[in-house]
Amino acid sequence: MRQRMKTALSATAVLLALGLPACAGGGATTPATAPAPDADGYVTTGSGLRYLVINRADGPTPTARDRVVVHYRCELEDGTVVDSSYDRGAPDVVALRDLIPGFREALQLMSVGSHFQVIVPGRLGYGWDGIGGVVAPNETLYFEIQLFRIVER
Repeated sequence: MRQRMKTALSATAVLLALGLPACAGGGATTPATAPAPDADGYVTTGSGLRYLVINRADGPTPTARDRVVVHYRCELEDGTVVDSSYDRGAPDVVALRDLIPGFREALQLMSVGSHFQVIVPGRLGYGWDGIGGVVAPNETLYFEIQLFRIVER
């Protein structure tokens, strides 16, 4: 996944260089409140969450009370897969209230149809508890997330 993030970053840099002039006419694809991307293309939120927009769609955005249909993969820095709906072969229906804070925050930045890569710092993941034998305390998590639809509003 780390290699895919680097490849996506390179592709994103090219697309930004080619497409940024087209955004000057007011057709920006990021919310007006979004901070500017870092040099590597990732946006860092006030909480420390980092995300890279692979595709931003124009659909509705979920709230903390919604349930959504998502495809996601969660990996550790070494590439160990913690959980993956892709590996199970079908998207999952999840309630935002049941997710780790970083996953929930990322989904609330996305609109239906969007695809993000997200870096979740340990304090927004499983914190100091970790998940015994799987996620170390305060370990950073790497997500790929596709938001398909909002099930409940």
